[in-house]
Amino acid sequence: MPGLGVPEQVFAFLLVFARLGTMIMLLPALGETSVPPRVRLALALAISLVILALVQPALPAMPDQVFPLFFLLFGEIVIGLFVGASARLLMSALHVAGTVIAYHTGLAAAQAFDPAQGAQSAIFSSFLTLIGVTLIFVTGLHHVMLGAMYESYTLFPPGDLPMTSDFAMMATRTVAQSFRLGLQMSAPFLVYGLIFNIGLGLVARLMPQLQVFFIAMPLNIMLGFAILMFVLATIMAWFLRHVEETVTLFLL
Repeated sequence: MPGLGVPEQVFAFLLVFARLGTMIMLLPALGETSVPPRVRLALALAISLVILALVQPALPAMPDQVFPLFFLLFGEIVIGLFVGASARLLMSALHVAGTVIAYHTGLAAAQAFDPAQGAQSAIFSSFLTLIGVTLIFVTGLHHVMLGAMYESYTLFPPGDLPMTSDFAMMATRTVAQSFRLGLQMSAPFLVYGLIFNIGLGLVARLMPQLQVFFIAMPLNIMLGFAILMFVLATIMAWFLRHVEETVTLFLL
C-alpha cells in the first residue's frame, strides 16, 4: 500500500481483520471448533492480508481520536457477526433434523459430542453435522463463503453501521428458516414414527401379553437406519441448496 505510513497500514489491516476474523470464527466449515485455533487464526490473517489489497481504497482514513477508532472496530465486528451468524444458524438445521430422527428411531439417549453445537447432542445430529461440513468442502461452497467476505465490503461499506432493525429481521428469518429446514429434512421420520407407533399401540392392545417394547425397539432402530440410507442423499442436497442460497445473499 504505497503512500501510507506504518500506522495507517496497521490500522487498515486491523480494520479488515476485525470483520473477516469474526466471520471465520462463525462460518460453517471454516470456523468449526474441531479446527485448531492456530489454524483458524492463521487462515484469518492470511485472508485478511489478501482482501486488504482489494478493499484498501474503500477503507476510511485512520481517525485521530480513540472513540471514533473503537466505533469503526465495533462496526466491523458487528458486520462480521451478522454475516457469519447468518450462515452458522443454518447448521442448527442439521441439529434439529438429527434430534427428530434420533427421537423417532429410539436413539435419543445415544449422545455424542457435536462440534457445531459445542456440546453433547443426539448421535444423528453429530453424524449429519459431520457430513454437512464435509460436503461444504467437497462441493466448493467454502469458495462462495470467501466471495461473500469480499462482497460484504460492497454491501456494508466500512464505517457505516447497518440498521439494527434489518439485522434483527434477518436474524429472525434465518432462525425460522433453519427450524423449518430441520423439520423438512426429518419429515420422512415424522411420518414413519407416527405410523410405527400407531401400529405398535394396536399390537399392544390386541396382544397385551406380548412384550412389545423388547420386540419393537430393535425393529424401530433397524427401520430407522434403512430409511436414513434411502433419504440421506436427498436431505443433504436440500441442506446444501439452502446454505448456498443464504450465502449468496451477500454476493452481488
